[in-house]
Amino acid sequence: MRSSQAVFAFAVVAVLATGLAGCKEQRDPGFQGWVEADMIFVSPDEAGRVTKLNVREGEEVKVGDALYSVDDDLQLADLNQNKATLANAQQTYDRAASLSKTGSGTQANLDSAVSALRVAEARVATSETRLARRKGFAPVAGTIQQIYFREGEMVAAQRPVLSIMPPGNMKLRFFVPETELPKLAIGDQVRVVCDNCAADLTAKIYFIATTAEYTPPVIYSLDERNKLVYLIQARPSRPDALRVGQPIDVYLNPKSSEIKTPIADKR
Repeated sequence: MRSSQAVFAFAVVAVLATGLAGCKEQRDPGFQGWVEADMIFVSPDEAGRVTKLNVREGEEVKVGDALYSVDDDLQLADLNQNKATLANAQQTYDRAASLSKTGSGTQANLDSAVSALRVAEARVATSETRLARRKGFAPVAGTIQQIYFREGEMVAAQRPVLSIMPPGNMKLRFFVPETELPKLAIGDQVRVVCDNCAADLTAKIYFIATTAEYTPPVIYSLDERNKLVYLIQARPSRPDALRVGQPIDVYLNPKSSEIKTPIADKR
């Protein structure tokens, strides 16, 4: 009787141990992280008032699409002034060149007129460039992520009016302990899991930090906050399926072709 009770007790302990191990494996969240993107900020060279916005947040743009306009009164006045100076310089040059041909003028006067004409032409070109840059155009293709200044608002020089998020600039940031670093290398593919996301999301590692840091406050728990971890960054294969700021879990892919059982689940 005692022998059968001992066998039964051992079986119960074994079942409980197996169940606890299974629960622990299921609860393994992988490596925690979030989605970020390297934004492209579009700003005017000089301060001014936004007179027109051609886009809205969330709208897709192509290279060269008009984004906004800033008032150009000062730049237009400067251009007109430099054009008047150019006209005078042109007249002075024509007169000096005519006198030089007849022998009535000196070479020094002609050289001075040529110099003044070139300076005036350069100033007109500069003014035309300043005037053209009062309109902002998309330098890259992407999605309008955020608009910082709207019509009627003053924007300072080199302050962005809006930001563009190119799909290729989406990235994943996650953190791993030192013991897991030997399993990772630049170019490795990892599996990405997030709420209500597709089941086949992957990313390719392109950056591995060489210095450790404490677990960032945005993801640490009381058990994790004092651990030293290393930052890993990866480019998602399907950036359109993710959103900036979205929390994610990252799992290492096994060496075999089967992707359903990540290494992180076997730890």
